Amino acid sequence: MPGFLCDCWPSLEIRALLCAMGCIQSIGGKARVFREGITVIDVKASIDPVPTSIDESSSVVLRYRTPHFRASAQVVMPPIPKKETWIVGWIQACSHMEFYNQYGEQGMSSWELPDLQEGKIQAISDSDGVNYPWYGNTTETCTIVGPTKRDSKFIISMNDNFYPSVTWAVPVSESNVAKLTNIYRDQSFTTWLVATNTSTNDMIILQTLHWRMQLSIEVNPNRPLGQRARLREPIAQDQPKILSKNEPIPPSALVKPNANDAQVLMWRPKYGQPLVVIPPKHR
Repeated sequence: MPGFLCDCWPSLEIRALLCAMGCIQSIGGKARVFREGITVIDVKASIDPVPTSIDESSSVVLRYRTPHFRASAQVVMPPIPKKETWIVGWIQACSHMEFYNQYGEQGMSSWELPDLQEGKIQAISDSDGVNYPWYGNTTETCTIVGPTKRDSKFIISMNDNFYPSVTWAVPVSESNVAKLTNIYRDQSFTTWLVATNTSTNDMIILQTLHWRMQLSIEVNPNRPLGQRARLREPIAQDQPKILSKNEPIPPSALVKPNANDAQVLMWRPKYGQPLVVIPPKHR
């Protein structure tokens, strides 16, 4: 049935949440009007100003949880005279990833994205793996089904963070003795606010964001469990950048595989040949 279908947060709730976090990058004030009369009233982006938390409660793995990246946008879609569907939402891609877990002099494990690392693609999709190319399909997108007679005003939002587990012991060893000495992670993302006409496949880029998450954890495996890990600089993350000029979306950011399905866990010993520990889900 023609109408306005959207799972969006109320405007006041979003504003209260973002204002409480501080360090918000925002483009507001003057609304920007794009093709088809689509208007972006406001865009906000931030990374929570809290340090990464470390969990040593498990004797098998160290867990850590990074602060959240958050983005929201207030958009107005003009009346749609035809029987067509528009989706407005967030698309995200990873453009750089370094993720190493050092085990002293024995070597390191490394999560890798081979095609990205080898320069075969510019970026890889960070979709949820189901709703390509969108980051998600709840608060992350809004669907408007025409024909409509009046403006449709809505807020779309997304958030992202890391919450992995890293084995204390060497992942290719049968021993359960803790050898982990360092965790290093550095990932960069581009996030686009996009409007798409599903009938014509017309895609309009409304806003482009850049953000980065860096992490360094020093570990002394000889200390008692609960006293081994220490967060090193940077304690606070750089805040996202809202670009004044939009960037195009690389084709690889719109299709399968996503980063989770394409990544491979390697063991790279100090001496000897590297081994595949966990192969990619998508080859």
